[in-house]
Amino acid sequence: MEFKRKIYDKLLEWKRSSGGRSALMVDGARRVGKSFIVEAFAKREYRSYLLIDFNRPRPGAVEAITEESNDLDFLFAKLAALYDVKLHRRESLVIFDEVQLCPRARALIKYLVADGRYDYVETGSLISLKANVEGIVIPSEEEHLEMFPMDFEEFLWALGNDTAYGFMRAAFEAGKPVGQALNRKFANLFRQYVLVGGMPAAVAAYVKRHDFAEADKVKRGILTLYRNDIAKYTRGYEMRVKQIFDEIPGQLSRKEKKFRLSSISKSARTREYEDAFVWLNDAMITNPCFNSTDPNVGLAMNLDTTTHKLYMGDTGLLVTHSFWSDGYAENTLYKAILADRLSVNEGMLAENVVAQTFRAQGRKLFFHSRNGDKADDRMEIDFLIRRDRKICPVEVKSSTFKRHSSLDKFVRKFSGRIGRPFILYQGDFMERDGVLHLPLYMASFL
Repeated sequence: MEFKRKIYDKLLEWKRSSGGRSALMVDGARRVGKSFIVEAFAKREYRSYLLIDFNRPRPGAVEAITEESNDLDFLFAKLAALYDVKLHRRESLVIFDEVQLCPRARALIKYLVADGRYDYVETGSLISLKANVEGIVIPSEEEHLEMFPMDFEEFLWALGNDTAYGFMRAAFEAGKPVGQALNRKFANLFRQYVLVGGMPAAVAAYVKRHDFAEADKVKRGILTLYRNDIAKYTRGYEMRVKQIFDEIPGQLSRKEKKFRLSSISKSARTREYEDAFVWLNDAMITNPCFNSTDPNVGLAMNLDTTTHKLYMGDTGLLVTHSFWSDGYAENTLYKAILADRLSVNEGMLAENVVAQTFRAQGRKLFFHSRNGDKADDRMEIDFLIRRDRKICPVEVKSSTFKRHSSLDKFVRKFSGRIGRPFILYQGDFMERDGVLHLPLYMASFL
């Protein structure tokens, strides 16, 4: 099943602007749809294409790249013969799929781009890990493009709904509520997105039959793949990566969602687990969110790197990960979400999907947490974002309306340097007490 993806326009822009002067590296988590979209791009935009999948290369392909790189004429002739593809100067695309498995091919990009006869796209996961770059010089000719799970608008496109998102945006830009009936409808669509997530195979399973159980099966397969990757690629610190990965749902289900290593072991130390956090982030399985202790335009300049939250890269995977031991039939979460009767885990899912939305926009994630002896010094702000050259605090509420004492304290303390405060919640668009309240499904408009 083929889905419309926004990244396609970025591929087109790269082709137009590059003119063969750079290669494109598309980086993303496993099963996020990199290979599919790049091949679709090749089919539509080029006269022919050569796809080398380093997970399953044709016999002789890797040897050709390793042994014939000094004679590009012979190399391309050999690859064309191996893959039965006729290549055309400036009209063909060469794809190195899962290029991290063949570092030599990545190192060769510098010379292939200089040669100039074809365009080149690489796809990869874990591309910055030491094991995947050891012994090679990373080509400066690479442009990088991160690919994320499908966002809410792409999910709606997959459902065949091409109108809802445009109306949501129009209402946001006009500063008007959508109305009770539409808010209920849009919130239900968004809850479907939260449950299914944005991994293309899970979305395809859901679209085919509108069956959450089928999507859940697919997501269990993806999580199993991630666990297998952990076992395969983290030898030496495999147990620590697995401990963090398995701990994510429990950490996020707490009221305070900061990741506490003490939950794994009272003797655990940050430095011992640093490589494990890096691996999960490089694999784009997780989205880290760091505490900015002194919020200003340079959020990253004042970080408490020992205090962070760890969200899942895809909220649908978080749902399945959280209830791994329950079969779908026993899992009442799906029905509860759709009926708008969520349990304690509601806040976990709401925050995670907002984090996922912000990351898909290319944002790094920051929050603000402060403890103090005085009540007015203690506050917790879920997200800090840059908007209109100001830092804006964003609180995520899982119900229609709640008090926002932390937000009030934050506004008082940093009033001279922040922009408009926002609350993302289940209700309709409204402004109250100087705070703009937005439905969760409008998070992407920030």
